[in-house]
Amino acid sequence: MTGSFTEVAEDGGARSADRYARQIRFAPFGAEGQSRLSAKTAAIVGVGALGCVSANHLARAGIGRLILIDRDVVEPTNLQRQLLYDESDASLGTPKAVAAARRLSAINGSVAYKPYAVDLNAGNVETLLSDADLVVDGTDSFGVRYLLNEWSVKHGKPWIYGAAVGSSGMTMTVRPGTGGPCLRCLFPQPPRGGALDTCETAGVLGPIIDLIASVQSMEAIKLLAGREEALHGALLQTDLWHTGWQQLGIADARRPDCPVCGGERKFEWLDGDVAEPLTATLCGRRTVQVSPAAPDASLDLPLLASRWAPLGRIELSDCLLRLRREDGIAFALFPDGRALVSGTDDPIRARRLYSELIGE
Repeated sequence: MTGSFTEVAEDGGARSADRYARQIRFAPFGAEGQSRLSAKTAAIVGVGALGCVSANHLARAGIGRLILIDRDVVEPTNLQRQLLYDESDASLGTPKAVAAARRLSAINGSVAYKPYAVDLNAGNVETLLSDADLVVDGTDSFGVRYLLNEWSVKHGKPWIYGAAVGSSGMTMTVRPGTGGPCLRCLFPQPPRGGALDTCETAGVLGPIIDLIASVQSMEAIKLLAGREEALHGALLQTDLWHTGWQQLGIADARRPDCPVCGGERKFEWLDGDVAEPLTATLCGRRTVQVSPAAPDASLDLPLLASRWAPLGRIELSDCLLRLRREDGIAFALFPDGRALVSGTDDPIRARRLYSELIGE
């Protein structure tokens, strides 16, 4: 599903000084910052937990245009933390990008919204982000983040990384051409499947989402308003359960040998050289097979079994880990990363579940 920018409200008060008076009154931002912000376009990639908060802040602040990209639909489990959706969205299974644009239009009709209910990939990223001045990360996929990182470096446009799981999260702002690092400088390789906790396996508390996305939104507002001197310039990490903060300086973290922002400027994800997980529907079985882009024969099935224990009935053997959920979905994982998702014939749902459980 492709999108087009919505028409904006024509009432004179939509962008009036009255509406934005409180933020204009903040001296470092001011009327000039407001004017610049209202002329800019931001893309939110992933309108889930982080993306909802970021989109909400940017719309209420009076950004000019918002591009909303998400492949998923609203489900009841989203409502605990994805603040733009309600029970009617979940009952109808409304695409998140569409539901978000609808809700944001009611909040601020003077902003133009362009929703895309699609899976961002190497084949469409150039088209979908062509109008964006910056990108805010709301995805839960390292593959998509590496894709965004390469797009950012190639076009010299900033993007704001964010991640949250459990009660902890982190964020950093990538600004190509300023001498700072890109994502590959700090994380040269994506994590192996099953190596990291996900929101599905470890859960997530709503307030950490709000905090990380609010920092992302503030960074976006600073950039779009031309206030780069106020950027935090760090990799921020926090854990709200234990109330701890870390601010890691990254000014000197750029790697001269980085394949993306170094001399090579090699765009593996953007050029489609890195394969995405493949799905295949098995005829007559209501089962979808998901094969990882890079098979890994060393998956720790016992470790994953312990993480998945709260999610349903676990069956573990030397050659297979199976999770049987109460909703009728059975997820069978093999040591090389291949999985059979039974109880659905929808490849998108199967791939989403794979990402939630394995973290790819």
